[in-house]
Amino acid sequence: MATTAHPALPLLIVLACAGAASGFYLPGVAPADFRKNDLLAVKVNQLSSIKTQLPYSYYSLPFCRPDTIVNSAENLGQVLRGDRIENSPYVFEMMEPKLCQIACKVVLTEQGAKDIMEKIHDEYRVNMILDNLPMVVPIERLDRDAPPFYQQGVHVGVKGHYAGSNEFKYFIHNHYSFLVKYNKDAQTDLARIVAFEVKPFSLKHEFDGDWKGNATRLKTCNTQSEHLIVNSDGPEEVKANKEIIFTYDVNFEESSIQWSSRWDTYLRTPDDHWFSIVNSLTTVLFLSVMVAMIMLRTLYRDISKYNQLEDQEEAQEESGWKLLHGDVFRPPANADLLCVYVGTGVQFFGMLLVTLLIAILGLLSPSNRGGFMTAMILLWVFMGLLAGYSIARLHKMFGGLEWEKVAIKTVLVFPGVVFVIFFALNRLLWGVKSSGAVPFTTMLALVFLWLGISMPLIFVGSYLGFRKPAIQGPVRTNKIPRLIPQQPWYMNPAVSVLVGGILPFGAVFMELFFILTTIWMHQFYYIFGFLFLVFVILIVTCAEITIVLCYFQLCSEDYQWWWRSYLTPGSSALYLFLYAAFYFFTKLQITKAVSGVLYFGYMLIAAYAFFVLTGTIGFYACFWFTRLIYSSVKID
Repeated sequence: MATTAHPALPLLIVLACAGAASGFYLPGVAPADFRKNDLLAVKVNQLSSIKTQLPYSYYSLPFCRPDTIVNSAENLGQVLRGDRIENSPYVFEMMEPKLCQIACKVVLTEQGAKDIMEKIHDEYRVNMILDNLPMVVPIERLDRDAPPFYQQGVHVGVKGHYAGSNEFKYFIHNHYSFLVKYNKDAQTDLARIVAFEVKPFSLKHEFDGDWKGNATRLKTCNTQSEHLIVNSDGPEEVKANKEIIFTYDVNFEESSIQWSSRWDTYLRTPDDHWFSIVNSLTTVLFLSVMVAMIMLRTLYRDISKYNQLEDQEEAQEESGWKLLHGDVFRPPANADLLCVYVGTGVQFFGMLLVTLLIAILGLLSPSNRGGFMTAMILLWVFMGLLAGYSIARLHKMFGGLEWEKVAIKTVLVFPGVVFVIFFALNRLLWGVKSSGAVPFTTMLALVFLWLGISMPLIFVGSYLGFRKPAIQGPVRTNKIPRLIPQQPWYMNPAVSVLVGGILPFGAVFMELFFILTTIWMHQFYYIFGFLFLVFVILIVTCAEITIVLCYFQLCSEDYQWWWRSYLTPGSSALYLFLYAAFYFFTKLQITKAVSGVLYFGYMLIAAYAFFVLTGTIGFYACFWFTRLIYSSVKID
């Protein structure tokens, strides 16, 4: 099929998928309409840093606090991401500018000053939310004609030194200049918020007379002048036992941006994203041509020749894959473990496929924080039914009778390993008091989803699968195993497995770069049309490289293909992990040991999941291929 496809077809598919990602985008929440003087409540999220990857609660630092701190409703994905969304003392009135409003006055303790200086040193950012829009800092580009770059979150402060001194000091951003952009309906006077920007300042405030709370008159603020901040002696240095006054002002600006496109500021496709798609398509095109040549030429010739042999004596003189008909479907060693990993891969494949389809329809938009992760976890749980069904079918085909043992292994092996790693990493987060640490109650909820829902579904699927008739091979298996001849070095299992993983990884590594950047640089990933296309390319690449190497193996009269068909594409997980290590040392600036352990721990889980996914795709492709070719020849 690949040899006859129209040359413009790949491009049309790309455009269709990319269009689906934007054309069906649903913002995730209903728009909120505001009238003049309506209250706008600003919420605060975690303190985040790309240098440490350890999120902390906003109120872990001595910032201004409301009378009562209220946590917003969180879904499972938000908790696992470390989001802690809470109310704040910053409250605006719609379309009512305010100048130099006093939020509070804080006296820093020794510990408080130390915590702020540590967060400034680690380049932590304050994250706020207004009407579900993250706060951004506009940064002008060198090219004046280009639109500004928007940095998500504002730094807690800056590190610098006074003129004539080489000693570094820490200065806190204690004044925020907010800008709220809105789109107004001329007929109804209702407005919708379309942007939330801020510019931070570090100012050493002074005031006249006694402190009177919000009514205090600041010397450093003159609301009558064009320049809001005047007569400041310099930035606000962080010192123990020092008073810091937090202030803010807010302005409103009408904008032509529509509410439906207000997220475009955050969601801009990199220009080199197209290169990743072209790279992946080139890889799969090369493999498709190679497989087509094998299937249409070599394999067809082999089958025709075998079927034209006149007698048994002439057949015995032949060599090649037909001679393995009595052994090719012999059950492999550790058949139960293979069933477990194949079933786990089916579960992961189903979860990923459905999640991507939902995301393409726009139902998992970035505005729905934690929605993508929540959907993945719930779908993983319910896909246990497919996992159980597939393991029971394979187990029965291999002649097994104890489907219950295989089912319990499926429940424990992959999820158990992931849970142990995740729990160990969570203990590290608890140790550093990070808000990214999953609470104990959430851990219990995860265990309930695992053992209370997923496990019964796996058993139900196994029961249903085992009741089905056993899958019969196209040829009978001999009682005595055939001897495998000496293999050339390039057909050594280790060599062929490692070589086979290169192309599947090569098909996705460019997209992997964007995904890693999204996760570890705290950006939004939304191009699910591209991701789905790369996922399809990965499926085709894994299937084709496994079929090619499986054919070469059978031609060398080696019938032990079961495990190798799984490990060949599965070895791409090794290259994924090695690339993650390369990315860590070349792109990230992580210096803390705890952060490094977290990074490699999470990437180990990702590589393990990639292993079971690609391995399962290769296994079923090879299983289909062997059944196809051995059902095409005449066996006496």
